[in-house]
Amino acid sequence: MDKVSVVILTLNEEKNIGRCIDSVKNTADEIIVVDSFSDDSTRAICESKGTTFIQHEFEGYIEQKNWAKNQATYDYVLSLDADEALSENLQQQILNLKTNGFQYDGYIFNRLTKYCGRWIRHCGWYPDRKLRLWNQHKGDWKGQNPHDRFEMEKNAKIQSINGDILHYSFYTVEQHIETINKFSSISAKVLYGRGKRFSFLKMIFSPVWKFFHAYFIKGGLRDGFYGFVICCNSSYSKFLKQVKLYQLWNQQK
Repeated sequence: MDKVSVVILTLNEEKNIGRCIDSVKNTADEIIVVDSFSDDSTRAICESKGTTFIQHEFEGYIEQKNWAKNQATYDYVLSLDADEALSENLQQQILNLKTNGFQYDGYIFNRLTKYCGRWIRHCGWYPDRKLRLWNQHKGDWKGQNPHDRFEMEKNAKIQSINGDILHYSFYTVEQHIETINKFSSISAKVLYGRGKRFSFLKMIFSPVWKFFHAYFIKGGLRDGFYGFVICCNSSYSKFLKQVKLYQLWNQQK
């Protein structure tokens, strides 16, 4: 049977981390938690469940995930966020892969998100395909902070697997708005650092298109009240990123 290292990043995740660990304990040969110096009970929960708990200063989402994967003992790594968990079906699928031996370099799963107590199946949020199980020697985390993605070598073999990663995202709308504010600031700074200019047209039309695409084309209207809220917030995120980019350029002047 092949072996799998599970790697989880945390920062003040006492509300979620126990569920995440419990969902992988039957499939993992080791569970490594890389923590950015939490000041709640995250550490105590992780240690009580027998994980390897490591604290490492957070330098960015991409940087932290690449550092974390390098702590894994085994070639194959399953990467999860603390607010995620494996569905029972996906747990069984991974056990089957281990038993039969990994035939591919990477495996893609769908991610199903719960928002304010409701599972969201539209809005462009599902199926949210994620490459989360892979041979750590054949790829790295890349992308643009805060939006990371794992990229494999060109000749790597990748397979899609049935079963969902369950994402317990936001318990309140306020949490969502706080995250939008945080992520839009990070995105604007990255764009500014790359010399990207503020666009008035993008500030006007990008949010409008985002709402229309998510709510009508991607079926957000089928997710009821919270589908509408999600689409509005997604639109607001696009607007806010351009506003903050404008402010950064204006401050320079």
